[in-house]
Amino acid sequence: MGAAAADNHDHAPLLQAQPAEIPFKRTGNAWTAVAHIITGVIGSGVLSLAWSMAQLGWIAGPLAMLFFGLITLLSTFLLCDSYRSPDPEYGPARNRSYLEAVYVNLGKRNAWVCGLFVQISLFGTGIAYTITSAISMRAIQKSNCYHKEGHESACDFGDTSYMLAFGVVQIVLSQIPNFHNLQWLSILAAFMSFTYSSIGFVLGLAKVAGDGYVKGSMGGISSSSAAEKVWLVSQAIGDIAFAYPYSLILIEIQDTLKSPPPENQTMKKASTIAITVTTFFYLCCGGFGYAAFGDATPGNLLTGFGFYEPYWLIDFANACIVLHLFGGYQVFSQPLFANVEKWFVEKFPGSRFVNESHTLKLPLLPDIRLNLFRLCFRSVYVVLTTGIAMIFPYFNQVLGVHGSLIFWPLSVYFPVEMYFKQRNIEAWTTKWVMLRTFSIFCLLLSLFALIGSIQGLVSAKLS
Repeated sequence: MGAAAADNHDHAPLLQAQPAEIPFKRTGNAWTAVAHIITGVIGSGVLSLAWSMAQLGWIAGPLAMLFFGLITLLSTFLLCDSYRSPDPEYGPARNRSYLEAVYVNLGKRNAWVCGLFVQISLFGTGIAYTITSAISMRAIQKSNCYHKEGHESACDFGDTSYMLAFGVVQIVLSQIPNFHNLQWLSILAAFMSFTYSSIGFVLGLAKVAGDGYVKGSMGGISSSSAAEKVWLVSQAIGDIAFAYPYSLILIEIQDTLKSPPPENQTMKKASTIAITVTTFFYLCCGGFGYAAFGDATPGNLLTGFGFYEPYWLIDFANACIVLHLFGGYQVFSQPLFANVEKWFVEKFPGSRFVNESHTLKLPLLPDIRLNLFRLCFRSVYVVLTTGIAMIFPYFNQVLGVHGSLIFWPLSVYFPVEMYFKQRNIEAWTTKWVMLRTFSIFCLLLSLFALIGSIQGLVSAKLS
């Protein structure tokens, strides 16, 4: 998921239904929802799709992307119907966030389990963004080195210093108490993500046109053994799973829609259009990337053009990634910060360490209010994400672990269970069997991708 829509997560960590709604005018329509979805989905995950296509080949690669598009669309249709509660006596007439819908439909225990996966998702995104930003900063330096010294030069640079620099900036940015209005950051992130994704697609197309032929094969990159091929295929599936779902923001987008017509009908129409456009864009990015590089397809598409001109365009694309992720890290982290800090305030109401703020006066700067608990907790959080990224700086494997870990629970299991509850689907009916089979199949697919991605992570670390 891209950081563009992460501001919609402000209420995601809530684990209780809201007692009363504050009425406001909903003016959204199908096209505004399409815009929100596309900007929310297209993000750093698109950079790994060419590599995924290379592992799967020209037949399985496009089929896998179409398959995940269909899974996402089906889970979206199920989730759209969970926006309104069937009986307002047990909750608000509208569920204004994903977790609120889980709480109202499935109860407190399921909401806590769901909340755990949400926090894992947010934390994992911080790690993935740290790795991706370092790779992009290194790619800029590498591209400039090749341009100045020649393509035969040994332009090798490490990731550690870039990760540390990214972490230092995030420690500073994390001390902002909260983001009441992230619209400007969301717009910037959306523009950046679409820009670098489009540049990657155009560069791949230009390279194929320049070479005059399409690289790649039907079976994908050949491996030294069948076992290694299976592991790489599973990692590719995990990367595709990372790129697609947007279940965490769907209900909050739906809450912006005007009625009539019913919000779920509008949202289903918008989701169909958005997923169709996104899948086409993904197929173009992944397909032209694989066609351009073949067996040499890089894990991150935009790092593979370091040898090629125009170098300034490569630099610009990677700079867009860095700008996207600097803001995106905070947009995804702030909901987690707010949730943890709220819990500590309620748990320790008399603690001066947790509750008191202090004013820091600096020359030529406005007064800064610091809370010691916030300073310590958020700094430790950033240090953890940076440290884990430095220990496992493996782009594709980390995306695979993240995508496969959260895909089934957040995009399949909870939407299916809420649909059962909403529609009072009885056990062993045709619809119950079909949806239960769908859920189990997606669970097995996610486990396959998760095991392979973990294996790839461990192998990369040991090699």
